[in-house]
Order: sequence, then structure tokens, then C-alpha cells
Amino acid sequence: MTDKEKSRRGLGSLKPVLRYLLDYKLRLAGASLALLFTAGATLSMGRGLQVLIDQGFGGGTEADLRGAIILLITIAAAIAVGTFVRFYLVSWLGERVSADIRKAVFENLVRLNPGFYETNRSGEIMSRLTADTTLLQQIIGSSFSMALRSSLTTSGALVMMFITNLKLSLIIAVGVPLILIPILVFGRRVRALSNQSQDSIASVGSYAGEVIQHIRVVQSYTREPFEVDAFNREVERAFGIARRRIRQRSFLICGAILLLFVGMSGMLWTGGQDVITGRMSGGELGAFVFYAVMVGMGFATISEVWGDLLRAAGAADRLVELINEKSLISDPGGETRVAPGTRPELRMERVTFHYPTRPEQAALQNFSLNIEAGKSLALVGPSGAGKSTVFELLLRFYDPQSGCILLDGVDIRNLGLHELRDNIALVPQQPALFTGDVRYNIAYGKLDASDEEIEAAARAAHAHEFVSALPGGYQSHLGDQGVRLSGGQRQRIAIARAILNDPRILLLDEATSALDTESEHQVQLALQELMHNRTTVIIAHRLSTILHADTIAVLDKGEVIATGTHETLLEECPLYARLAKLQFREPGKEALRSFDAAVEPDPYVLG
Repeated sequence: MTDKEKSRRGLGSLKPVLRYLLDYKLRLAGASLALLFTAGATLSMGRGLQVLIDQGFGGGTEADLRGAIILLITIAAAIAVGTFVRFYLVSWLGERVSADIRKAVFENLVRLNPGFYETNRSGEIMSRLTADTTLLQQIIGSSFSMALRSSLTTSGALVMMFITNLKLSLIIAVGVPLILIPILVFGRRVRALSNQSQDSIASVGSYAGEVIQHIRVVQSYTREPFEVDAFNREVERAFGIARRRIRQRSFLICGAILLLFVGMSGMLWTGGQDVITGRMSGGELGAFVFYAVMVGMGFATISEVWGDLLRAAGAADRLVELINEKSLISDPGGETRVAPGTRPELRMERVTFHYPTRPEQAALQNFSLNIEAGKSLALVGPSGAGKSTVFELLLRFYDPQSGCILLDGVDIRNLGLHELRDNIALVPQQPALFTGDVRYNIAYGKLDASDEEIEAAARAAHAHEFVSALPGGYQSHLGDQGVRLSGGQRQRIAIARAILNDPRILLLDEATSALDTESEHQVQLALQELMHNRTTVIIAHRLSTILHADTIAVLDKGEVIATGTHETLLEECPLYARLAKLQFREPGKEALRSFDAAVEPDPYVLG
């Protein structure tokens, strides 16, 4: 939806959000009744003032004055009780709806395919999830209620004004349309600037989050002054937009109040002359002034919260956009189609795939590959050959534009995503750890695992020794993204997670790349045991780690150019022989290093 279309919708953008209120009909009804009750009690205060002036002050007796005062106290008590109920219920609804929207947004976000996050900044998404929902909570729990209350009291006060004195009411009625002029003129400008302001705030948060996430890189290159200057520019740009929005909103409020009180001044002049000549009583004028003030305050409040409502409309647009975002990967769900306990076979048949952000460049082209059940297959090749893309497609983070991927003869697009991924464990080259303790991270794929199972998985991954040495053992918190562990320790936690998950299909992205020689040997033994009778696909950056794979597939430019064992490929595949020569420079000795370190510059460096 374009900005122009959003601007035309105005407060209509709030409709999808306000539908969440319908889930709480009883509380909404209670808040509405309390709102009506409070508005009625507030309007009756004008009659109470009329009684106080004409009968209490003008009656001449203490009893008349006492009765008028008691009447006012009774009305004030009714207003106080009604306000208490209204404020509590409306504030509760604001918090509740905000929480529901936040949950709905997050529930949809975690189901969107990874391609969505290639074109949307995570910081901006987090701003929508936090700042925009907080803004909606404030609007629903405060500004929206104020707008409804002011609308009711203003409408009621206008009716009471006409009942009290027709001539003075006509004078006020002439000025009321004038108050709408600044609302119409400046309201649209405020809305447009509100949308820009929310976007700029999201940009500031996104920029700061990115810098903090990569703080080690920033400091290692001594770029702190540069990042501070860049962040300051982002903040100042956001402030400039906010300043323009505040200016327009100030003009809106100023114009509304000024026009209103000019009209009221004319009314007071005419009414004062009527009291002097005896054509109306002082109490009648007092009551009329009270209602006129209510009308003025009502319009002033509406003009003031109008800007808030427009900001909320902008926030609602952004949130509803996330809620309505559809994943490019459809989930058929349904019953299990893969027999449990089997060793699944994987086949990729004539697969062609382009990443959404690079539609002109094929990551895989007419790609066919057979991964035998219970066997291990290693993928080798230069950077950009398509190795990681194979993993992305096997996990169905993306769907190919043509061709198919079969699991035991069933197209994985016909399998439920939960069913498919529940059979697969991925150990990435850069392990992903969550802010939590060791136990939580190991048991992430099997949250109901016992302590004994978790410890056994850690031992198999050669992680138990260093975990036991941590201050809290398996209850030790790892910090943001496991920052308190070394790279090798994080890798072993990720391997323990895969071991505990007990998958039927293993995807290993050079799972031992961050380990020292001794730890690598131990983990390789654990992985050999884990790989036994499991279908395993390995991305190899070091040929020394896959010499004993059942089959090796050599990839180049998105195609499979050769398959076989290490020995046969050395003889039959020039590219593989070249890569092996670069790594194993000394006959009979395996130099355990990446191609990036071994050859520079060389276009066939493994990545």
C-alpha cells in the first residue's frame, strides 16, 4: 500500500486493530456503559450549577444552599465512580489489545520464510513489534477514550445549550464549523508526518541494533567516532521530522482553541446583556457557560488527540501489514506421510532455483542429486557453487522455481513443515545460541529432555567437560548469542543439540571447523556414531573431514559436475583434484586449513 493510499484511509486504518476489542465484549460493554454514565453525570453538572446560583445563592436560606451543595456533591461522586470504572476498563482493554496484537505479529513473523528477512531490516520489525504496539496501547487506553468521551459530552452539551437558550446557542453554532477548519487543514499533514516519524524512529533503532550486534568489529576497526556521527545523523533526521509534526499539531490545537473562544466571547457579551436586562437568570447563564465550556474543551481535546489518533493509524498500518504478510512457503499440514523409523532417501530432480533478491542469477540450475538412505553425502566446491543453497532447499526455507525435492518418493511440498523439519537436524558453521542457560540451548530441539539425556548428548559432543567447569554448570547463562563461550565451545553446544534431537537426516555445515585438533578428533568420533544409519549431507570446506564419506558430490556454478569417492574423483574430476592439491600440499600429510588461508587470490577457494 502506498503512502498516498494510507493517507486517504485516515482513521479507517484503525478498524482492523479495533476488531480485537470485540474479543472482550463484556468489558467493552462495561466501559461503554461507564462512559455513557460519566458523560450523563458530567452534563447534569450544568443543571446543578443552575440550581446552586438561582436557588442556593438566590434562595436566601441556608436549607436551599445546603440542598444545592448536596446535589453538586452527589453529581461529583457519580462522575468519580463512573470515571474509575471507565478508566480501569479502558486501560485494561488497551493493554490487552496491545498484548494480543503483539502476539499476533510475532506468531506470523516466526512463520514467515527467511526470504522475507532478506528485504526487511530486523531493527525496523522490532520497532513495529514494540514501539508501535506501545503507541496503540496508549491510544486505545487513553486518547481513544478521551476522544469518545469528548464526543459524547460535546454532543450532549450542544443539546443542553439549545435547551437552555436558543439565541446564544446559535451564536456558538456559527463558531463550531470554524473549529473544524484547522482539524481538516492540519490533520492530513500531521498524519503524513506521523508516518514518517514512526519510520524514522524504526530506522534509528535498526541502526543502533546493528552496530551493537557487531560491536567487536566496530571497535576492532576503531570506527566508534564514525558510528557515533552516523547515528547522530539518523537521530537528528528523526528529530527534524518530529519537529515538523509537532509544529503542525501545535497549529491545529492553537487554531481550534482560538476560534472557539472568540465565539464564546461573543456569546458572553450577548448573554451578559440579557442578564442585565432580566431576559434570563444568572443561573441560566451560568449553566449555559458551563455547557459552552464543555463544548470548547471537547473540541480542544478532540483536536489535541486527533494527532495521536493519526499516529495510531500509521502504527496500525505497519502492524496490520506484518500480520497480513504471507509466507512464500505454504504449509499443507495434514497427516504423516513418511513412515517413522525409516532411513529416508532424498532426491533432488532437475531443480532450478533463483533467490528472490537475485532473480537474474540462478543459484542452482537443472540440479539433480541422489542422497541414499542411511548414507553420507559430502558437498564440495568453490564459493557460490550452491552448497548452502542445497541445505536451504532441503529444509524448505525456499521452494525451487522448477523441479522437485523428494523425501522417500514424496515431494516435500506435500509434507507439513513441522513433519519435514522435525526429521532434520542442522549443525551450521556459525552456531546459533539463544540467550539462556546451557541446558536450554542443548534441549532446544527437545524441550522435555531429561537431565541425563542432556548430559549424555553433551558428553557425546565433547562438551560436558567445559560445561561442568562453568560456574553454574548446565544452568550457566551464556549471554546474548552465547557470547560468554568461545567459538569452539558454541559449536559443541550446537552439536550436542543435534545429537539430542536424534534426527533421521543430518545436515552438517563443516560442523568441526571451529574446533582444535584434539576436540575435533573427539567430535568426529561422536559424529561418526551419530551418522550411523542416518541420511547425512555434509558441506565440506576441508576435504580432510570428508575423506570417508560414502559419496562426494562436486558442485560448480549451481550444477553437479561429478560424484564419487575421494579416490575416484581425484582421477576423474579436474576441479576436485585441483582443490585437493591446494589443501594437501605435502604427500601423505593432510594440511588442515581452509582454502581461504591456503590460496590467495584464487577463484576456487572453498566457501
